[in-house]
Amino acid sequence: MGKRRKARELAVSLLYQLEFHPHRCREVMEEFWAQHPALPETRQFASSLVIGVRKELDQIDTVIERLAEHWSLKRIALVEKNILRLGTYELLFREDIPKKVTLNEAIEIAKLYGSEDSGKFINGILDRIMNCTWEQLLALPEKVKEVSGL
Repeated sequence: MGKRRKARELAVSLLYQLEFHPHRCREVMEEFWAQHPALPETRQFASSLVIGVRKELDQIDTVIERLAEHWSLKRIALVEKNILRLGTYELLFREDIPKKVTLNEAIEIAKLYGSEDSGKFINGILDRIMNCTWEQLLALPEKVKEVSGL
């Protein structure tokens, strides 16, 4: 497994833990890294992803919720929600990561840690995000029934 894949898996795990302690980010991260030793570059990449997701969380959640047909964030399982958050962050805020790599990595992580249909669910939402411009995303109504044609 590559260092970046491992970093993404660790980032999803850390984001999952932060769901239960959102106001203790620094402490949770310190405890997490004490329990999950990783190579410095893996840890650095994972931490940068988690910090980025947390920083842009409101925008990320808004985009996901608007593109997730028939799903509110509350209904999305925590694993899938955090894979979506990570993928959305990479697609919208990390120009240094190729979009196809982000999509593929998110799908593979979903297949590993999610339910049987998680890969398809993640692919559907992230593919829509990947194919929209910022202007289109910002113009989305609160809930979208059909995104094709954007």
